[in-house]
Amino acid sequence: MDQTLFVERIEELVRVGREQGGKVTSDQVQEAAMELDLPVSGLNAIYDYLKSKKIGIGEAMDIEEALSEEDRNYLQMYMDELAELTEYSEGEKEAHYISAMAGHLESQTKVIEIMLPQVVDIARLYSDQGVPVEDLIGEGNVALSAGVTMLGALESGKEVPGALASMIMNAMEQLIIEEGDIHKSDEKIVSKVNKVADAARELAEAYGRKVTVDELIAETKFSRKTIEDAVRFSGEKIEDIETVAEK
Repeated sequence: MDQTLFVERIEELVRVGREQGGKVTSDQVQEAAMELDLPVSGLNAIYDYLKSKKIGIGEAMDIEEALSEEDRNYLQMYMDELAELTEYSEGEKEAHYISAMAGHLESQTKVIEIMLPQVVDIARLYSDQGVPVEDLIGEGNVALSAGVTMLGALESGKEVPGALASMIMNAMEQLIIEEGDIHKSDEKIVSKVNKVADAARELAEAYGRKVTVDELIAETKFSRKTIEDAVRFSGEKIEDIETVAEK
């Protein structure tokens, strides 16, 4: 099986699930399995992956249980604020969608108000992926505000909610990726600091004193930049390395 195709198809299924309010049908899962030529037993792998992404089969999962207390408190406060917004009938929503497509600023503002609760719903689906719900909602709101100015290419007002939801989802996914990259970078930095600190400690024990950067370079495979970066990232707190200030 082509692993790249498998990942792409399953991620596509996850995205469909999010667009459908956090759920997919059994038929959609089976269709994906058939496209990938998976055996019946392979369905369990798909089900498990969907569950890990909070996508239910037939009905949405109870996402609230997985939220932290901080996220739940923020959501409650935020939803209380949204409850004060004006409610619009389906006809009024459609009229504002069409006007927003034509570039009318007042209707664009109304569309933002209409879509704000959906930003929250989408954020719930992306929770528990390393980014606080508050940050997800903030990023989604930014995408929504920008998105209402880019509706002119749509053919009908009925397309507006879906188009904006897609923009919101893209923004949240990008934020999750960026936060993940930062986390990986932080882990690399910590690893670098620990390796240099361990080497400095062993050498200092052998010398019976603190060691200089030059001595550490001579006795290890670390470059000067690696050592100096580690010292800097640690806040000059690798105790077994003699710093410039101590000379």
